[in-house]
Amino acid sequence: MEAKDGIPAEVSTVNPSPKDGIAARIIDVIEKAVVWMLYDSSVPLHFLSGNFAPAPAETEPQFDLPVIGTLPSCLNGEFVRVGPNPKFRPVANYHWFDGDGMVHGLRIKDGKATYVSRYVQTSRLKQEEYYGAAKFLKIGDLKGIFGLLTAQIMFCRSKFGVLDVSQGFGTGNTALVYHDGKLLALNEGDKPYALRVLEDGDLQTVGLLDYEKRLTHPFTAHPKVDPMTGELFTFGYQSEPPYCTYHVVSKDGTMGDPVIITVSGPVVMHDFAITENYAIFMDLPLSLHPKEIIKGTIMKFDTSKKARFGILPRYAKNESQIQWFELPTCYIFHNANAWEEGDEIVLYSCRLPDLDLDLVAGPVKENIQNYQNELYELRFDLKTGLASQKQLSVSAVDFPRINEKYLGRRQQFVYGTILEETTKVKGVAKFDLWAEPKLEGKQEIEIGGNVKGVFFFGPGKYGSEAIFVPRTSGVDETEDDGYLICFVHDENSGKSEVAIYDAKTMAPEPVGVVLLASRVPYGFHAIFVSEEQLQSQKLRYRT
Repeated sequence: MEAKDGIPAEVSTVNPSPKDGIAARIIDVIEKAVVWMLYDSSVPLHFLSGNFAPAPAETEPQFDLPVIGTLPSCLNGEFVRVGPNPKFRPVANYHWFDGDGMVHGLRIKDGKATYVSRYVQTSRLKQEEYYGAAKFLKIGDLKGIFGLLTAQIMFCRSKFGVLDVSQGFGTGNTALVYHDGKLLALNEGDKPYALRVLEDGDLQTVGLLDYEKRLTHPFTAHPKVDPMTGELFTFGYQSEPPYCTYHVVSKDGTMGDPVIITVSGPVVMHDFAITENYAIFMDLPLSLHPKEIIKGTIMKFDTSKKARFGILPRYAKNESQIQWFELPTCYIFHNANAWEEGDEIVLYSCRLPDLDLDLVAGPVKENIQNYQNELYELRFDLKTGLASQKQLSVSAVDFPRINEKYLGRRQQFVYGTILEETTKVKGVAKFDLWAEPKLEGKQEIEIGGNVKGVFFFGPGKYGSEAIFVPRTSGVDETEDDGYLICFVHDENSGKSEVAIYDAKTMAPEPVGVVLLASRVPYGFHAIFVSEEQLQSQKLRYRT
């Protein structure tokens, strides 16, 4: 269904109506007083320094960039990665998850490359642009009495119309997905933002996607698109009941009825998984407790609770058929894949034994600790009701990616980033899920056992999530016949680039490198949009 302006009717234009005036000025004065009394501005904010610091502005398309090596023809399309890039300096603290979403795009066509960066034009960003300053509540501020007061300041700004929250207040900074002819920028506290990719690679925000107003709750940053059916499977979590809601979206973009998933409370469910016949939900012991802000942070990890995994037939009309399993306590940010083996569901995940978000992405560098992420195999026997787990790597590995043609089906290879200093990606490892791991005595991820290849970016160089792009579009190719593409930054020179590696051989030298004229800050998730997908966009033109 198309609206008169050429935008599909399920996409709403974002036109917030903030109100400047006496109330806005009084609240600003109160905020300044609270910050002056309770915030220590002498403490440097780690995630606003170095290459975590935001790019100073959007980048207009930069054409015909220098290329070292070759750009394989299968990379015709656009490689896009999103991440936090605060446009305005925060009033006080800053958590890495707080920044405005900026999408960095590399358009590749016929061996030539164009780079561009654009903000996701969220309701939040537009309102802060209106005021010329940061106004919305930050995760980094939500601690103790200071957090309680800043939350009340946000409440007053909303109550008196200083800020318009009718179209959400998400950042669009976390991940991207392509479905039903739309590229979507995602943040799990909001609805998706639909983007348009222009022929020259430039990016435009079209609006907020609400599926004809059927989407009434937040939308995960990690929905799953079934490569065989074209359907999108998604969920959302929130701090008030219902805590978790599941949806199936048809190939043509029609959202099905909601299915409420009963979980133990307001859990933070960052990811989930699908197989050919099931959806897998994770009820893990990290939960939201906004009313307990005075005691510390609003997110609490309870080590006394087990990790629960719910298996539901993926077309279920309600949760009556869900089967729950328990494993030792843990947290999982990202799953690699899942599939069915007889009576068992097999899930591959990057597992942490516990989690404190302040210690992995908080504002103060001295408080930050390294992740203990390890690749695990989790098995759930639907017949016996038993669950088991098996460690497949040493730490730290995360942002696992696969050949997406195999999503939900049995496959062999996972490409995981090797982390240093919690959030810096120093290399990529290729894991063979069909091989036995050899972990005894190992402290680092290295070739041997189930590790079939490793490459590192080099001293002082750090990358990002590496996306697998198959060499051909057919279904008969070898699973690992393709390339890995990622952004890389050299902290020695201050320069950024896009590097392409052979995913089959995992040779240490890239097949091709695109040299960028602009610095690309470290960020979150990426996606490759093929030339065929670009040409089939439903948001290509305004009439």
